[in-house]
Amino acid sequence: MSKIICSAAIRGAHKIVERAEQKLAEAIEAKGEDCKVEFPNTGYYLPVIYGMTGEGVETLGQMKPILERARGLLPPVPADKTWVPYLGHALDAGMATLWAEEIIEGCKYVVGPNPVDGIWLGAADDVILRERGIEFVDGTAPGFAACVGACETNELAVSLARELQQKSLYVFMSADTNGKSMSEQLAEEGVQMGWETRLVPFGKSIEATIYAAGFATRAALSFGGVQPGDFARNLRYNKLRIFAFVLALGEVDDEKYANAAGAINYGFPTVANTDIPEILPTGVCTYEHVVSNIPTEDMVEKAIEVRGLKIKISEVDVPVPFGPAFEGERIRKDDMFTEMGGTKTPAFEFVTTKSTHEIQDGNVEVIGPEITDINEGDRLPLGIIVEVAGRKMQTDFEPILERQVHRFLNEAQGIFHMGQRDITWVRISKDGKAAGLTFRHLGVILHAKLHDEYGAIFDKVQVKVYTNEEDVLRLREEARTIFHERDARLAGMTDESVELFYSCTLCQSFAPNHVCVITPERPGLCGAYNWLDGRAAYEITPTGPNQPLEKGRVLDPKLGQWEKINDFVKANSHGTLEGFSAYSMMIDPMTSCGCFECISIMLAAANGIMTVDRDHPDMTPCGMKFSTLAGTVGGGLQTPGFIGHSKQYIGSKKFISADGGMARICWMPKRLKEELKDMIEARAEELGLEDFYNKIADETIGSTEEEIAEFCAKVNHPALGMDPMF
Repeated sequence: MSKIICSAAIRGAHKIVERAEQKLAEAIEAKGEDCKVEFPNTGYYLPVIYGMTGEGVETLGQMKPILERARGLLPPVPADKTWVPYLGHALDAGMATLWAEEIIEGCKYVVGPNPVDGIWLGAADDVILRERGIEFVDGTAPGFAACVGACETNELAVSLARELQQKSLYVFMSADTNGKSMSEQLAEEGVQMGWETRLVPFGKSIEATIYAAGFATRAALSFGGVQPGDFARNLRYNKLRIFAFVLALGEVDDEKYANAAGAINYGFPTVANTDIPEILPTGVCTYEHVVSNIPTEDMVEKAIEVRGLKIKISEVDVPVPFGPAFEGERIRKDDMFTEMGGTKTPAFEFVTTKSTHEIQDGNVEVIGPEITDINEGDRLPLGIIVEVAGRKMQTDFEPILERQVHRFLNEAQGIFHMGQRDITWVRISKDGKAAGLTFRHLGVILHAKLHDEYGAIFDKVQVKVYTNEEDVLRLREEARTIFHERDARLAGMTDESVELFYSCTLCQSFAPNHVCVITPERPGLCGAYNWLDGRAAYEITPTGPNQPLEKGRVLDPKLGQWEKINDFVKANSHGTLEGFSAYSMMIDPMTSCGCFECISIMLAAANGIMTVDRDHPDMTPCGMKFSTLAGTVGGGLQTPGFIGHSKQYIGSKKFISADGGMARICWMPKRLKEELKDMIEARAEELGLEDFYNKIADETIGSTEEEIAEFCAKVNHPALGMDPMF
């Protein structure tokens, strides 16, 4: 064992415990011992202390005995020639360090400086823990890197972050080197940070390192069945299940040594890019404990080796970093090189089954201009046709594969994708273009990822990317015919005729608290998934985002609420929702992600609703454009009077049936109204609504709520004779 490391860790622990004592005294003097203390929105008290001791610290006064225990763990500061051939003293000092740092950070939430400031995120709340922690259990996230300090240059910091992201690892950043932190380096280079990109800037101080240990401890308590106070099982769970490691960047002082000792308790080794003493024998960690003098560009591979981490990377031949960590990336207008679809140009994506002899596996064609043929800011139409073939392939599987286009393209840094079917919206960033991204790479990504995840059901995949308007418009109409045929498969099925509904959590990368529940009479709000699609998706991937849901006891047949559905919604919205109503937009409406085809909004003056689709760019009678409405409805928000839904749902007998159904529709964009004419007229006939189609106003009649109310009175719209919507 290195006596230098042990001595330095013990010295650092003494410094941090003393600082905690000073900070606690300051907080008690300012607020009193009864002052409540917590990491906001968490149910784990101060998690490392709670996990290791079982003590739930709730006030400043309750910190005092914990600090006394930390002081009791500290070995004496060793003389230069005093050392022992084992890690015990350093490990005790490391645990004392973690408790002291947690007390310091807890006091900061009370008397400042607030740990949440600017780019600094502070402690992860319980919503984030449930959302992100489960990824360490199911393998979506193979582990995390605690990056302490800063790289030699900003460029190296970006390269290190991108390599960790590509391997789907979370990056927890804290501390500084010579006044600069890795988080600040990334911010200076315009790198998007946050939980959605897996680059998490906890704080600039060394004490902020505690949030990484706290996250690991809470994962053991939440997902490992570990009881508070069972420190041995907690540490063992982390060693065997949470594959984390520390990257020590730059100079390592006594306090960083103390934190490294704290990490070793968990089985998390340290890899340093400076020439510090090493601890190579195994024991607490799986392999070596401290490895040093590793060049920054080699640190990730060395850390993976030392930690014994297994990472599966699907080879995708693109010139930009690729992986789930980039799925939450947004490309703002100023960062965009080109965009396709949305409300600007026609676009669609479509998966279809072909005979084996019709497909050349891996063939990708771009029919029309390539990205190298256009100028910055240009917009193009886009059609993506994915052709698959295989003995196990079924047409029922096509929509499931189609919906993966959204996820797969978003995993490439520099590509933003939203929507599906014929409401696709794609942006490619300036940086992506500069790195060499082309439209052909859209097909390369889809070929590689479809084979990687769904290769069991087909043998061949080829992709055609169309970027000229004539082809896109013609092929979009052909695809729409198939979309309508898919929707018609559900004819005759009712929500009451089945025992199971299906969930869809595919969009939780964009809206972590959103849960879609698909029923025979309520398709997914994106329009891409109906009940049969959910069933097929579950057959393909039993552990995927589409799960069968038992309805359970009926709580309210009119609103559409069932006991087990509400239980599922509460659990999978991370506790933000108690449940929702399948058939009401006024009482606990179903949430939305952002992929909805339409939004319906109450128009109080007309006692009805307006319905607008994402292709309508102009102002609507509610005083908001679609883009503004999307921010009100999307992101997993539950907003009474607003609801996102598919076009197909408008013709359903269950369309806001608790609020009066389709008879409430007072306004639609003219183009959408014409598109849905047959559906509207058929449903109106079932309801006995005479000449209802012509009683729906559009933008040619009015664009304000007052104008629509006046028109409704003129044509005797049925909504005016219905009960108030409130």
